[in-house]
Amino acid sequence: MRFSGYIAQWRSAAKEAMDRTGITVNFLCWLHFTSNYLCSPVHAYGVSMLPTLNVTGDILLADHLSPLLGNVGHGDLVLVRSPLNPKIRLTKRVVAVEGDTVTYFDPLHSEASQVAVVPKGHVWIQGDNIYASRDSRHFGPVPYGLIEGKVFFRVWPPSSFGLLDQ
Repeated sequence: MRFSGYIAQWRSAAKEAMDRTGITVNFLCWLHFTSNYLCSPVHAYGVSMLPTLNVTGDILLADHLSPLLGNVGHGDLVLVRSPLNPKIRLTKRVVAVEGDTVTYFDPLHSEASQVAVVPKGHVWIQGDNIYASRDSRHFGPVPYGLIEGKVFFRVWPPSSFGLLDQ
């Protein structure tokens, strides 16, 4: 009788552990799906997007469905994998899409303006602070496939909480 009591207690504890493990696994799967395919938080910092974003850093939400559905256009803030260093993600503004002609100048390297045509399947991205931004003026048009998300909401700092205007 004593041994069967231990077995019943062990079964109860094992069932509870399995139930909690199942709940944890389901939550982690949901979290993975949400952050990789729907929406995820992004920490953006630096001077390239002044005055839109803060130098000390903003926490933003990026929608991952918009680039997949082709819903990225002029004026949108996007999260882009850097074409120069794939370990880095950039937050920039889409200035032109495929087929558009862009007239730009790089104030650090030249006084003359230059013209570029954005090829098919590419976008032209620039930081809002042209004097302190490495963007398409330096590395050319960015393939659409490098766009990881469309930034739409600022979570931090609390004083700027809300939707980002274009």
